[in-house]
Amino acid sequence: DSIRRRRECESCNRRFTTYERIDEIPYMVVKKDGRREKFERQKVLSGLLRACEKRPISIGQLEQIVNEAESFVIDSPERERKTAELGELIMNRLRNLDKVAYVRFASVYLDFKDVHEFMSELQDLLRSKDAREAKAALSSGQQAKAGSSKPTSSKPGQAQE
Repeated sequence: DSIRRRRECESCNRRFTTYERIDEIPYMVVKKDGRREKFERQKVLSGLLRACEKRPISIGQLEQIVNEAESFVIDSPERERKTAELGELIMNRLRNLDKVAYVRFASVYLDFKDVHEFMSELQDLLRSKDAREAKAALSSGQQAKAGSSKPTSSKPGQAQE
């Protein structure tokens, strides 16, 4: 656990032994109730594995999310982050990756009190999906208009101008 070194005093040339150890200050997460816990990478990964069970998500993708979460904690100047911040980061990554895994993770992380809270989250998810689809349809419609320079007739058989 420690490193033993033999040294020599530069002024009297006497030899002596020192014992050194790495003084590692752990990275911490602050829980909702204010308790502080050491950040555990494996705990984050096991939560993700549970949420992504029987889903088409590779371990590599989960590792990437865990790496991002760990970097987020390490980059903190105070050496700690709130679990709420960490949970939001993970949920955003899951939301973009797999909706079912996102809902599973959110149901545990957000600690829904009843079915109405759960349904509200599902409706938000559906609304954001509908908004993205509408935006995609709108942008593809604008691209189609920009691609045609000649006006087309509305009736079959009618000549174009």
